[in-house]
Amino acid sequence: MQFVEPSREVLAETLLAAGPGAPTLCEGWLTQDLAAHLYLREHNPRVGLGLVLKPWRKATERATAELADRSKTPETFAALVEKFRAGPPKLSPFALKSVDQVANLTEFFIHTEDVRRASDRWAPRTLDPGYSEVLWAELLKRAALMYRGVDLGIVLVNPAGPRHVAKRAPVSVAIIGDPGELLMHANGRTGHALVTFEGQPDAVALLRTADVGL
Repeated sequence: MQFVEPSREVLAETLLAAGPGAPTLCEGWLTQDLAAHLYLREHNPRVGLGLVLKPWRKATERATAELADRSKTPETFAALVEKFRAGPPKLSPFALKSVDQVANLTEFFIHTEDVRRASDRWAPRTLDPGYSEVLWAELLKRAALMYRGVDLGIVLVNPAGPRHVAKRAPVSVAIIGDPGELLMHANGRTGHALVTFEGQPDAVALLRTADVGL
C-alpha cells in the first residue's frame, strides 16, 4: 500500500493546525522553518544537495531561513504549506514513486510528530497496521546507522512480535515500543519516544545519554 501521500496530507494538516511560530522538536526550528525545509528539499536541487553535502550546507541553511522569514504570517505560512502539500514538480527526483517512498515515508512521519510532540499536550496516534509495518521495515534498513555511535548492543523489539538486532556488542539493551515510537527514538527524538528499555541499569543509563540518530 502507498502511505506517502496520506502522510503528506497529515503533515500538512498538522502544520496548518499549529500555525506559524509554533515550536517543533527540530532544534532551532519553528513551524515555518520546518515547512520551508520540506518545500525546498523537493523543489530546489541545490538546497537538496546541502542536506547531504557539507560544502552546500550554508547555502541550504540560508535559503531555508530566508523562506521561513517570508512565511511568518498566517497567510504566507498557509501558502507555503499548500505548496508543500501539492507535492514535488514533475521533473524532481521526488516525483518518482520509488524515490518518494525511500525519502519521504519516514521523513513525513517523524516531522509530523516533531510538531505534535512539541506541545505540552499530545497523545500517540493509532496507526494503520499496514502503515506500522512499512515504518518497521524502513527502520530496519537504517537502524545500524542510527545507533552506530552507541557503545552498546541494540535490540529493537516490536510488541507485535518481531525483534531486530540493530547492533551487536558484549552488553546489549532492548528497546521496546511500537514501530513509530522506535523510529522516533532511532532518529534522535529519544526524550519524546514512548519506549521502554530492558538491560543492565548502567547500560540503560548509558543509552539514555547516548548520541542517537544522524
